[in-house]
Amino acid sequence: MKLILGNKNYSSWSIRPWLLMTYFDIKFDEKIIKLFTPEMLTEMHGDCPANKVPALIDGDIHVWDSLAICEYINENYIDGKGWPSDIKQKTKARSVVCEMHSGFFGIRNELPMNLRCPVTIVKNEQLSEQALNDIKRICDIWFECLTHNHNKNGFLFSEFSIADAMFFPVVSRFQTYAITVTASQKTVINQYMNQMLNLPAFLQWKESALKEVEVIDADER
Repeated sequence: MKLILGNKNYSSWSIRPWLLMTYFDIKFDEKIIKLFTPEMLTEMHGDCPANKVPALIDGDIHVWDSLAICEYINENYIDGKGWPSDIKQKTKARSVVCEMHSGFFGIRNELPMNLRCPVTIVKNEQLSEQALNDIKRICDIWFECLTHNHNKNGFLFSEFSIADAMFFPVVSRFQTYAITVTASQKTVINQYMNQMLNLPAFLQWKESALKEVEVIDADER
């Protein structure tokens, strides 16, 4: 099985299935494609049908799009552990994941993932109304999930799930840009972020990311 990824320093979509697969100790090879280079499309040919990363090749099966890969792994390799077992929680998890997958363009455009970037304080007045609304909505999602139903283990739905993997790039952004969190939510959200940022799987990814030398100007502030 092979997972095709973009630059680990920048590729927020690539880290999502990689984190899920690594957390659950699934063995796979990886291929890194340097994004926005003259060779990018040539290297993607045959592996990435949409000319985007990530993509997964498992025998004669090709899967592209980060969420589709997570669903494929969930169904075929981890016995459904990627979602909560409770139907209400599973439905809620799928809903917030799809919300993440299809929205939050203010954060995406204004606060790119960049693991090499030193902590850079971004004040509210530097962000658009859309980005501020995105931040508020994400904080509300996290706080509600983390405080609902006596959440025991500190993940969004108690156990690590696809939801945590899909929201991870936002955790990274919140740290990089020192995003302000409402005082009433701060303790809970900071605990969640600390847990995610210290996951062995992420620390492994970050170690590789920090060794990269390529620079994507659009993702530098």
